[in-house]
Amino acid sequence: MTIRVLLADDQNLVRAAFALLVASAPDMEVVGEAGTGREAVELARAERADLVVMDVRMPDLDGIEATRLIAADEDLAGVRVLVLTTYDTDENIVEALRAGASGFLVKDTRPAELLDAIRMVTAGDALLSPGPTARLIERFLRSPATPAAGTAGPDCLSDRERQVLALVARGLNNTEIADSLGLSPLTAKTHVSRIMGKLGARDRAQLVIVAYESGLVTPGVGRLPADGGLTQPSQ
Repeated sequence: MTIRVLLADDQNLVRAAFALLVASAPDMEVVGEAGTGREAVELARAERADLVVMDVRMPDLDGIEATRLIAADEDLAGVRVLVLTTYDTDENIVEALRAGASGFLVKDTRPAELLDAIRMVTAGDALLSPGPTARLIERFLRSPATPAAGTAGPDCLSDRERQVLALVARGLNNTEIADSLGLSPLTAKTHVSRIMGKLGARDRAQLVIVAYESGLVTPGVGRLPADGGLTQPSQ
């Protein structure tokens, strides 16, 4: 399947460089380029891109508001947003994740990593640039809490689902979750899909936001033990 990519950045040279890079990948194509957030939303609706590579700071409508409009549009439910930022301390990244972005990278990411990120986010995985993630989460928890767009809290989850959600928030993939909890990878994947359905989350990035916002996990704590921190796990 060819991944249809929309590029949104107010700098022409940056867009041109990204366009050349994306076009060089045999499994991707550029379906549009936007210089403002409003153009990004309009092109996302017109071109039905699979993924939008979104700059945070743009004129007319910034990347956060553009992301929020895309995430809130039921007709664009399958469109993912990957946020790029120049600075890994950009406070707006947390708001972009809250608005519905599926992940973020800093702009000095290597070309091959950007292409891998596009593939990962299109497949429904969360992508958080590892360096600034801890700082951003700490800043997020100190800022006024507002729920991630369209999501519910974890109270509706079973004990096992809460374990899985906590491990997702720690950055574990389905195979690692399976190993931690003594499950098959397919069962772990099923749990993640069921959690997303119950919480109304678009992808794993929103699961991370819900886990931290609800206090299920806290920053600065390492990966959870195999029982996910619960004493009476249930299948």
